[in-house]
Amino acid sequence: MRVVDLFCGCGGLSLGFQNIGFEIVAAYDKWPVALNVYRNNFNHHVGELDLSKVKESSDEISSHQPDMIIGGPPCQDFSSAGKRDEDNGRGDLTINFAEIVSIVRPAWFVMENVSRILKTNKLVEAKHIFKQAGYGLSQHVLDASYCGVPQKRKRFFLIGKLNEQDGFLDSFITENLSVKPMTVRDYLGDTLGIEYYYRHPRSYVRRGIFSIDEPSPTIRGVNRPMPDGYKIHNNDPVKTKDGIRPLTSIERSYIQTFPQDFHFIGSKTDVEQMIGNAVPVNLAAYVAKSIKKFIENPTLCRQQKINFAQWNMRDAMGVAYSAQM
Repeated sequence: MRVVDLFCGCGGLSLGFQNIGFEIVAAYDKWPVALNVYRNNFNHHVGELDLSKVKESSDEISSHQPDMIIGGPPCQDFSSAGKRDEDNGRGDLTINFAEIVSIVRPAWFVMENVSRILKTNKLVEAKHIFKQAGYGLSQHVLDASYCGVPQKRKRFFLIGKLNEQDGFLDSFITENLSVKPMTVRDYLGDTLGIEYYYRHPRSYVRRGIFSIDEPSPTIRGVNRPMPDGYKIHNNDPVKTKDGIRPLTSIERSYIQTFPQDFHFIGSKTDVEQMIGNAVPVNLAAYVAKSIKKFIENPTLCRQQKINFAQWNMRDAMGVAYSAQM
């Protein structure tokens, strides 16, 4: 399966799919700093491309003959950490992603974003474009801590396959979710050498200190030190802030499930931003594994289609019966 990654950043989504056996043949973004990191860790084609230029981008991407397009269009206009204005400009890149997919027409696509995209008109418009192009759609909000990531991070995935019914991947996505969230200690053991750490809250009505015996809060694009005036919050798991420190950049990359041999280069600000923007590698791998299982189990796929058809027939008969009453 030949895969092209759009809005690839430093490569979290690519690495997750690659780890499950998908062949990443090309990746594109417009941020040179992230592309430098991507090139430093992958061997396939990596290009700087303005993906808002749909025709030019589609021609370039089509040259790789992808079976699948994956990508996470910028989410700042939808995110709770942003202004929540879907018409601020970057939200249009979600539409551009859908337009590129509809022109290139790979057999599959995977689009990732923040969960708040569910409340936007941009998603409605993008899904309409996908449906007009002939894609069946499965959509899911996944909590990364139930997908092999020691982090409470909710992300939206829209997965499409040409000539399929909607919901085709639902059971494959949900069947392997963990029964409990993964903690930092579950994933990293005692390698951090700490029991507690600081993560700067958006507001001081929220706590800022966390235990490694719980999932990390969402890794964001900023990583601030603990201010001298920080006061212990009622929900902090400690009585004193003595010895508490923030995670380092590389420790944050581990929480994002990047491997130890993944090399980050650039300024501290840029590295923190690209780590925070990335799709956790293991979350990407979880989605990739669900798709692979669907592809490799045609019997299950056929049974699912039969069950879906039977459900629709029963539903239609119920509507017809109700109309007669």
